Amino acid sequence: MCLGIPGKVVDTYLENDVLMGKVDFGGIFKRVCLEHVPEAKPRDYVLVHVGFALSRIDEAEAGRVFAFLEEMSQLDELEVGEMNQREELEAHPP
Repeated sequence: MCLGIPGKVVDTYLENDVLMGKVDFGGIFKRVCLEHVPEAKPRDYVLVHVGFALSRIDEAEAGRVFAFLEEMSQLDELEVGEMNQREELEAHPP
């Protein structure tokens, strides 16, 4: 099953002319392509699937989706990302 995971945009930047963002998934930070939601800005919530933000969502909806995914043990992908969190922060500090 393919799931979108909500995250909070911390920063936006261009990387090779592609709009990217540093997104916080409950304390785990990942680089995410924001080209599909160019209006996203820091403090916005986005729904992310395989590294691409697909839509903006409000904070309440993000919380509900994240809680549901956590309850269903569907956040394993983020656990792998924890190992790379230091590298992400070094590449794009807050």
